[in-house]
Amino acid sequence: VRGGNLSGTHSYQSLVHSTFGQIGYLIVSALQFLYPFITMISYNIITGDTLTKVFMRIQGVGPGNILTERHFVILMSTLLFTLPLSLYRDIAKLGKVSLLSMLLTLAILITVVVRAATLGPQIPASDDAWVFTRWNAIRAVAVMSFAFICHHNSFMIYGSLQEPTLSSWSLVTHVSVGSAVLVSAVFAAAGYATFTDYTQGEVFENYYRNDNLATFGRFCYGVSMITTFPLECFVTREVISNVFFKGELSNTSHVIITLVIISAATAISLSYDCLGIVLELNGVLSAIPLMFIFPSACFLKLSDGRWFRGENLISSIILVAGVCVMINFSRCLLISVTIGLCPRAVVETHQFQKKKRKGNPHVILDGPCSSVAEFSLIGQTK
Repeated sequence: VRGGNLSGTHSYQSLVHSTFGQIGYLIVSALQFLYPFITMISYNIITGDTLTKVFMRIQGVGPGNILTERHFVILMSTLLFTLPLSLYRDIAKLGKVSLLSMLLTLAILITVVVRAATLGPQIPASDDAWVFTRWNAIRAVAVMSFAFICHHNSFMIYGSLQEPTLSSWSLVTHVSVGSAVLVSAVFAAAGYATFTDYTQGEVFENYYRNDNLATFGRFCYGVSMITTFPLECFVTREVISNVFFKGELSNTSHVIITLVIISAATAISLSYDCLGIVLELNGVLSAIPLMFIFPSACFLKLSDGRWFRGENLISSIILVAGVCVMINFSRCLLISVTIGLCPRAVVETHQFQKKKRKGNPHVILDGPCSSVAEFSLIGQTK
């Protein structure tokens, strides 16, 4: 936003265009489209994986019932909720929906914390459970970048403020991101303290399916994803509008583009269900450049003075860190894709053995651990 004020622009794309020309504009437009689009896919995957387990708790609904089919759940949630909400033209109309999403996040947080206190002591800690960091810690950066990126819709929210000034924007930014950090940290600490190295990447995959409190948490989790989905659709539609329609969409074009975007995201989420790879791919491919590289590069080019002096120093550090993380994580992701490693697939194979302790209705899972950042992903508040 400061870069936009320096260049006299009012969107992320126009800021990059004024700074790096047409090539930079096209690159950032592609990234701005890819990030929310892949995010929409991940939200659908989470919705399908989570709500099917909730419906299985309904009396009379068992394996084989249509309500336990992830394809049916994704399709119905799209038709009944995400599509109608995404058809709004004004992002301010989603204010109440965003409030609901925040309240649901609070409910999920309480669920995880309560289970940490009641279930955690019954699960023996894994070997080296409290080692501070490991060789694969770099992968957490990409996942956390996915969770905390808000740059792609910052100008939209900045323009929706009653008083769009840098001081009011600074207040909104620090309060919202600060609260998201707090929520995410509590999620990570409570979740990992409960299951240590048995922790799976998708939050509620860690709990037994007959756990009523976890079922409530799963319901809140799924609904939260549904209510967050339209915000990402707004961004993808705005990118297409700016690139191909000069920012002006007729009512017909608005509806058609929305249908095409949601149909494509839904089709991919129906055919692919490896959430871990989707999150990591989105982090390295879109989130890191949009979050670390482009904003810092634009600000440094627009600002006076040397890169490593004064207020430019922080931007320089962020830029260098972003490039290093992107290079290193691209290598890790390439290895995972090459060998076909999928966190979800691992959970469903013999590599995880289910154990029940006497008197404990919860499942303990043995196998490779996910990063703490993956567990805390639900802490995002966009």
